[in-house]
Amino acid sequence: MSEYLLQVDESQQGLRIDALLSCNFELSRTKVAADIDAGSVLVNGKLALKSHRVVLGDKIVYNPIVKEAINPADQVTDIPILFADEDVVVIDKPVGVAVHPSPGWEGPTVIASLNALGHRISTSGAPERQGIVHRLDVGTSGVMVVAKSELAYESLKNQFRERTVKKIYHALVQGHPDPSKGTIDAPIDRHPQENYKYAVVNGGKDSVTHYETIEAFAGASLLKIELETGRTHQIRVHMAAIKHPCVGDSMYGADPKLATKLELHRQWLHATQLTFLHPKKGQDVTFNSTYPQDLSSSLSRIAETYK
Repeated sequence: MSEYLLQVDESQQGLRIDALLSCNFELSRTKVAADIDAGSVLVNGKLALKSHRVVLGDKIVYNPIVKEAINPADQVTDIPILFADEDVVVIDKPVGVAVHPSPGWEGPTVIASLNALGHRISTSGAPERQGIVHRLDVGTSGVMVVAKSELAYESLKNQFRERTVKKIYHALVQGHPDPSKGTIDAPIDRHPQENYKYAVVNGGKDSVTHYETIEAFAGASLLKIELETGRTHQIRVHMAAIKHPCVGDSMYGADPKLATKLELHRQWLHATQLTFLHPKKGQDVTFNSTYPQDLSSSLSRIAETYK
């Protein structure tokens, strides 16, 4: 695994180092904590402690320890199933679950969990991503579909490619976007300096995000967001680009103090609705996901605290 380098900016100061690294590099906090204990993290050239709270300008070097093998049982967790037939399985992905295995991720995955539940997943796609036609970040929860049959895989891949799938998210963002309803059309690609992040970049991939305000609070807004495209970290990058990052998203410049007040430990972003053409039935099907406890609780706190 590659060495990770990070210099702490104003939005990150005060965070515990294990929480910062877990969020920034989308690794489990347990994994990061174990690596810190093993001496794999340096802060300003000195070995770090898990309890260290970073300050502005801290230079962090992180060399994750790669295990020779991961016990498949460690990557299984309960995944709520919204719908399943012989072609597709629609899930309500919990936070803290990766869609598929990847280097450095030792926590639960959607693929391992579905296999443990007895769902036969399509064999189409790269070996570690078989059946995956779209994805949600580890720190994002909500509705997503996985292909079970080869017919479904090809159909759904085409639908996402042709942008006929309707993807609705809700996001709590800092501040109040002006205008309150609009479209962000800005190309996205890998960040030019930080390879684990993405950014609006000239010559990047076409990326279009539509948003509208559902409710405005003092200091934050709850948005309904519809993706026209589906780039990695698209909502997080676009909202940060217009200076309204998702609350709790320290990777993209959110104020950690607000997240602490709301007892929020990840970005406030949830996939609430997904509509696609069923590959065999030939008709649109829609699935919905309600807010999980951490998001609904933080929303209640900001409504009560800042009313």
